[in-house]
Amino acid sequence: MLLRFYFGLLVSLFSLHLAAQPLFDSHLHYSAEDTQHFTPQAILNLLDKNSIPYAAVTGTPSEHVSKLYHLAPNRVVPLLSTYRHHADKSTWTKDKTLIPYLEKELKRGYWRGIGELHIFAHDRHSKVFHQVIALASKWQLPLLLHCDPAVIDTLYEIAPKLQVIWAHAGTYPYPDLVSNYLQRYPNLLIDVSMRDERIAPGGMINDIWYELFVTYPNRFMIGVDTYSTARWHRFNSAVGHIRNWLAQLPKEISRQIAFVNAAELYKNHQKLNTNKVSSKTTQSRSPS
Repeated sequence: MLLRFYFGLLVSLFSLHLAAQPLFDSHLHYSAEDTQHFTPQAILNLLDKNSIPYAAVTGTPSEHVSKLYHLAPNRVVPLLSTYRHHADKSTWTKDKTLIPYLEKELKRGYWRGIGELHIFAHDRHSKVFHQVIALASKWQLPLLLHCDPAVIDTLYEIAPKLQVIWAHAGTYPYPDLVSNYLQRYPNLLIDVSMRDERIAPGGMINDIWYELFVTYPNRFMIGVDTYSTARWHRFNSAVGHIRNWLAQLPKEISRQIAFVNAAELYKNHQKLNTNKVSSKTTQSRSPS
């Protein structure tokens, strides 16, 4: 027990030492309820405070993400949500009006991905879902999916070259299963948002997750997942938990998962000035 305490203390000190390492948050939400508590500038200030120069953001409805993006197009990667209302989360796979809406939005030219889509095995043959896959393929945009393994299988039967981000390491976040799917599908990436307690129970990184990260260092990304306004209020603490287990990985692998993998994913979709990212916090400003 005492050994675990001192190990945790050592890791905390190491985390503080690496606190300035820039993060690329691959999974944030900025929705209507959030705007009642956090202005777009307040969101950027939170990112600054936590050394997050870039973030992929979705939200319900998407207009709030659009405002955030236009305030800081040099650092916000906007993802187009399939939800116009929160109720759409459980009904979108049957919504015949969704595809025309997405087509209209995509023509605006600044969306860099589609999601987060919540979809489970029983809906994987939905015509609307297949049309979303076709749209993502046409526009060459990654899909952020909150889904069962069967959904991943179905998607890659339809579009084997599509880049997919599997949110939360899937609905069954078991390292052996994740490893199996990474071997099957070379275009599959994993975001481990909301899995910090599994990755590092009690603050110490789990050996199996450690081996998974070391084996596939270029396939994982981090994210806070501000799925509720309460999560925005706890943002600093959530980032601290992520930094804690990142600090227990080899330095270069930690950097890849913390920043490089997301930057590589989105650099082809948006001009991200990642070459000039330093250990200092990037200021919240739009380019001139």
